[in-house]
Amino acid sequence: MTTTTAPAPTSASVAVLRTEARLFAREPGSLFWILLFPTLLMTILGLIPSFREASDDIGGRRVIDLYVPVAVLLAMIMAGLQAMPPVLAGYRERGILRRMSTTPVRPSALLTAQLALHGAAAVVSAVLAMTVGRIVFDVALPAQPVGYALALVLTTASALALGAMVCAVSRTQKITTAVGSVIFFPSMFTSGVWLPVQTMPDTLQRIVEFTPLGAASQALDRAAAGGWPAWSDLGVTGLWTVLLTAAAVRWFRWE
Repeated sequence: MTTTTAPAPTSASVAVLRTEARLFAREPGSLFWILLFPTLLMTILGLIPSFREASDDIGGRRVIDLYVPVAVLLAMIMAGLQAMPPVLAGYRERGILRRMSTTPVRPSALLTAQLALHGAAAVVSAVLAMTVGRIVFDVALPAQPVGYALALVLTTASALALGAMVCAVSRTQKITTAVGSVIFFPSMFTSGVWLPVQTMPDTLQRIVEFTPLGAASQALDRAAAGGWPAWSDLGVTGLWTVLLTAAAVRWFRWE
């Protein structure tokens, strides 16, 4: 008589991660918008002559120096709001998460895999933006690498938590896409895509710094310039991460 041994939880999670990684690699749209678009946008802006000239209004720096952290934030936004939520919502809408709950592979393994893959893609995109900025536009690498890494981790976590919350409150893939788009454009504004946070009027800047991406922009910019990110900026980003994660856990449904 033979017996069948259920796969160990760790082995099952690794198998799910590998499968999801293969599926993710077959999505050219997601790969383009997460990995390439932020750097492409930064490059186009860097070709504007005035953006490569030092300005006294921003402490003798160039506008392109400010747009490298913005490109990093844009990668997080693309991964967290545009790429990940529709995938998870689609799995739930098609009953994949419900069917997985009856197998040794828990739906949480799929959720973890998606968070890991999109987080990794966003970080790779951030490294690409910094590399191109350095080689093409002579933008200095972060002068405070430890502080920059800490801010980058918190920013990635907050963006993914925001995306998880969007998925949690949306019943279908279409609703997820619509809600994500509604949040997407304000997120672009607070991260400084249209106007760098550092060049905003003082009152507007103080308001934006209370948003997760606005605070993250300030933290990344200060670390890039050589200073330790303000604990207030790190705290705001971290607090938003905790609140958004708690909301996503509270409202998320597997079916």
